[in-house]
Amino acid sequence: MSKGKASSDGDVRYDCCSTPNRPAADGIHNLPMRGPIRYAANGDVSIAYQIIGKGPIDLIYAPGIWSNLDLMWEWPSWAGYLEALGSFCRLIAFDMRGVGLSDRGNEPPIVELQVDDLRAVMDAAGCEKAAIYGAARGAAMVLLFAATFPERVSQLVLYAPVAKALKSDGWPYGRTESEWVAFWAEAMSNFGAGSSLAMEGPDHEAKFVPFYARLERQVASPGAFRELTKLLNVIDVSRVLPHIAAPTLVLQRREDQIVLVDQGRAVAERIPHARYIEMQGGHHFPWLGEWEPIVGEIGKFLTGMRPAAASERVLATVLFTDIVASTETAVAVGDRRWKELLAHHRSIARRLIADYRGVEQDAAGDGFMATFDGPARAIRCGRAIVDETVALGLRVRAGIHTGECERVDGGVAGIAVHIAARVAADAEAGEVRVSSTVRDLVAGSGIAFSDLGGRALKGVPERWHLYRVEV
Repeated sequence: MSKGKASSDGDVRYDCCSTPNRPAADGIHNLPMRGPIRYAANGDVSIAYQIIGKGPIDLIYAPGIWSNLDLMWEWPSWAGYLEALGSFCRLIAFDMRGVGLSDRGNEPPIVELQVDDLRAVMDAAGCEKAAIYGAARGAAMVLLFAATFPERVSQLVLYAPVAKALKSDGWPYGRTESEWVAFWAEAMSNFGAGSSLAMEGPDHEAKFVPFYARLERQVASPGAFRELTKLLNVIDVSRVLPHIAAPTLVLQRREDQIVLVDQGRAVAERIPHARYIEMQGGHHFPWLGEWEPIVGEIGKFLTGMRPAAASERVLATVLFTDIVASTETAVAVGDRRWKELLAHHRSIARRLIADYRGVEQDAAGDGFMATFDGPARAIRCGRAIVDETVALGLRVRAGIHTGECERVDGGVAGIAVHIAARVAADAEAGEVRVSSTVRDLVAGSGIAFSDLGGRALKGVPERWHLYRVEV
């Protein structure tokens, strides 16, 4: 066993691949590096987080579903894994929304809200820019965050990442819907008794079973866990992968039964210049089995690379609105009344864009262009603009697309902007239409869509699958 090194401030530090001291007699790992559990506020929702270590690098850690900031210190290898990460960085771990010590809130914990939570944790911990680590189902929020806020991400680490759980024609790396139904039915059949451990940690000690059963119970209630599994099964951030600008490390165990190895390989292949490391072993939890090589690779990656420069390209959701038959309406009501109506319309649109945390980019003519850091907010904003302007006797339509945009003179430009504009032009009066990218990103939000099939968009290559937002 490697011995800890006493630092000048009295803390005991460990090399990133050393084995920590065994837990105290009461079973709780007493770590001087471990800070108190705190809460970051995201509106009315409180997200539990904890700081471990005092290193020069900030590493934000989203461990996914299987997390509880209190319980994780009670199992030696879990505590050792966290302590080892904290030996070379300031590790900021948090329980995701609806998991462990964190609130669920009044809305389903969709990935867009999880991104907001990650940002709230960074702000609360005083991190303007940090390395981000997403494990398993925590990877989706991390990937979306890294593409949307590249200026806040220096490096990206992914372990057994899930970008899209469901298998499809363009993504043959997940499971079919029926396979997932059977998978979760088995997991839920004896929830709280540790019955799913055969898949999560196939080579485990007998005494780990009662601890894992406690973990199941303290991660979430059965009903909350069912909700999480339904939401996570429909998450799809696969189209975000090519837009990741930060240097990225992808780690995957070859025999993982939860996140199949092809998923990890596919994620790494689609992120520009990502480094992929495949390891032996079947444990899904990174802290079971031989966790030291995992921590060693993360430490080498984070401490041996310069932080990424701020990207000039960013993932954004673009909303376009315009008044249908505006010329005919102006002729019918006269110039003076038309100017009044247009002023009222602009006032409504600007208020709603601000309410939904959008940024107005342009208001030329009778339309608006705005960008949002979350597609669900863009949809709700577009729907609200369409609905509220009815009282003015105006018919408005809206189109939304999420894609990579280039920052230009304080605004945004690029093909994603053109696509959003063409989606809006394809809509009928009173409609909000979205691209399939937007539809996929808001899966589980409760927003309903009608499938419009493939459409040819003027000036845009190929056909685009569009959806109409239902009221």
